[in-house]
Amino acid sequence: MGVTKWIGGALGWAFGGPIGAIIGLALGSLVDGASKSDFPFLGQGDRKQDASRQSTRGTFRSAQQRPQTQPGDFEVSLLILASVVIKADGHQDQRELDFVRQQFVSMYGKDRANQAFSLFKNINKQQIPTRQVCLQIKQMMDHASRLQLLHFLFGIARADGMVTDTEVSQIYMIAGYLGISSRDYDSIKAMFYNSSDNAYKILEITKAATNDEVKAAYRKMAKKYHPDKVMHLGKEHQEGAEEKFRQVQLAYEQLQKERGF
Repeated sequence: MGVTKWIGGALGWAFGGPIGAIIGLALGSLVDGASKSDFPFLGQGDRKQDASRQSTRGTFRSAQQRPQTQPGDFEVSLLILASVVIKADGHQDQRELDFVRQQFVSMYGKDRANQAFSLFKNINKQQIPTRQVCLQIKQMMDHASRLQLLHFLFGIARADGMVTDTEVSQIYMIAGYLGISSRDYDSIKAMFYNSSDNAYKILEITKAATNDEVKAAYRKMAKKYHPDKVMHLGKEHQEGAEEKFRQVQLAYEQLQKERGF
């Protein structure tokens, strides 16, 4: 099986539409002489699943019809949106690039990360149609996976020691295109800042909330950010999910201490 054909099957829905165009161009200099084993970071599924996902390329689905996100689709979406955020402030900081590479290594191991970063560098040379890419992701990716993408993007923005207003605006725009609510956006954003009301923002409540409302908010957010929500993405992405979950727990523990309940 040729590498291009295999990649198309492994990616599923992400190999169609604007994402497919970006990946196709990025792969142009990589596929010559490559073999299937050269691209393990794109994820694999059994042939029946691949065939099913290929049949959905270029289609639009309701939330009820949306297929479960596959690792390859998530990883390619992550690579593209990471490129958008890194270039948001008009220059590419080496610390942000190093953060992306470090995250790939922690998720995939060194060899697989090197393959992913090679593709990322080719994506990074392109002009990304952000809105079209995000709308494709919104139509096809489950909500929990989109929240995981957003969490990763804030991590990139903070990698150089500060999150600029331009980066915040870019991530906010991406969140909107992805169909992520303002409350979910503020919750994840608060995980990367230090302020007196961060705990409330993470739990998606205000300081006027009663103790019972704080407890209810904690249960709701713990369920929303539970690592099991992204089990389908593979163990590689569990660490990021667990970090969101820990932040919810820490926010709740902080309010318990402050309020004395």
